[in-house]
Amino acid sequence: METCENTIIIFLQKWQDILRLRDWEISVVLADKDWRKSGDIKIDQDNKLAALMINQNLNYSHLEAVVIHELVHLKLWGMDQMIEDLMSSVYGSDKEDPKHSFAYGEFMGILESTTQDLTKALISATGEERKMFSKRIEREVNKELGKV
Repeated sequence: METCENTIIIFLQKWQDILRLRDWEISVVLADKDWRKSGDIKIDQDNKLAALMINQNLNYSHLEAVVIHELVHLKLWGMDQMIEDLMSSVYGSDKEDPKHSFAYGEFMGILESTTQDLTKALISATGEERKMFSKRIEREVNKELGKV
């Protein structure tokens, strides 16, 4: 586990510089339970603090992509919060309201696909050839090949 955490820290430092997030204090937290996510980031924008959460059961070859993906979320956080506030002012704060729920779902879909596209672009810019699969595609491939 220590090697995994050290590798994550190396990727974190590298990409904090590239994404101009060096002024943020970011801690690494390994999720040591059965967790459905590859990663997540918890953000305190006022104090420029964040916790980068990484699934410790993640395929080692995906670590850097997950770090980048979560740092892109950090980079987009201000815009993300502004749009969520705008949706609440237009559609109200009742997340069960169909209009609010629809707008929020559409926004989250666009946010995730944009974040993933930027992650792929950044990895591609490093000049390293890598396959990037989502967990869903990886499960389907493994299922198809009988590696479940």
